[in-house]
Amino acid sequence: MQFADINGVTLHYQVISAADDKPTIVFSNSLGTDFRIWRDVIIRFVGEASIIMYDKRGHGLSDFVALPEGVAPKIDDHVNDLAGLLDHLGVTDAVICGLSVGGLIAQGLNFLRPDLVKAMVLCDTAAKIGDDETWNGRIETIEKDGLAATVDATMQRWFSPTFHNERADELQGYINMFNRQPAEGYISTAIAIRDADLRGAASQTTTPTICIVGEYDGATPPAVVLELAKSIPDARYEVIKNAGHLPCVEQPEMLSEIIKAFLKDAKVT
Repeated sequence: MQFADINGVTLHYQVISAADDKPTIVFSNSLGTDFRIWRDVIIRFVGEASIIMYDKRGHGLSDFVALPEGVAPKIDDHVNDLAGLLDHLGVTDAVICGLSVGGLIAQGLNFLRPDLVKAMVLCDTAAKIGDDETWNGRIETIEKDGLAATVDATMQRWFSPTFHNERADELQGYINMFNRQPAEGYISTAIAIRDADLRGAASQTTTPTICIVGEYDGATPPAVVLELAKSIPDARYEVIKNAGHLPCVEQPEMLSEIIKAFLKDAKVT
């Protein structure tokens, strides 16, 4: 396991290296998960790209660091963490593949540190995710009753009907992953998502970008991701059939092939 102190936060990460002439792909995961969700995607890129995965603050094995009283968590906290990690590793011109809040982090990094970003793969995300009422209600429920009180609704957003009906053992594993996340890390990140609005940055993006969504995504549905794609000049858009909010889990082969085709066309090889 690999750890680094970035901005006063111990981040857990993993690097799988490739030849120097290969691109680097950074995977940033969604709310309530850790970087294990990317496993079946990254195995399809080993040797074809250097791979970086990490647990954002408050998730997985990374620290949760409480902010001073009166200071609200911001998406820039996560953006600066990723920038710091890439600086620590000496990485520039990376492909940033972000899922959900990871997609917000990718967009924020591209805006604040374009030297670090060569292309963006934005999975199941938006420039503005949800509204205050929805986020405040979820946060209140978790503060009162814990993450378990929201797990059923979360799994409905995350996974397609087929996954629920045919992959019960895996579903239970992801329920375990969700329930074992630190509640304070989830809440802090939820606040950052609630307050993030990158629509202005999206319209100014010149970085090669593809927006990908599962057809059954209940968190950022296809219409929301299509709106993001339309707001980014020349962005591509793909829908993955029979997948929910986590196509990296449900349809890793299809997601990998879409990413590879995008990188080839964008000449990121």
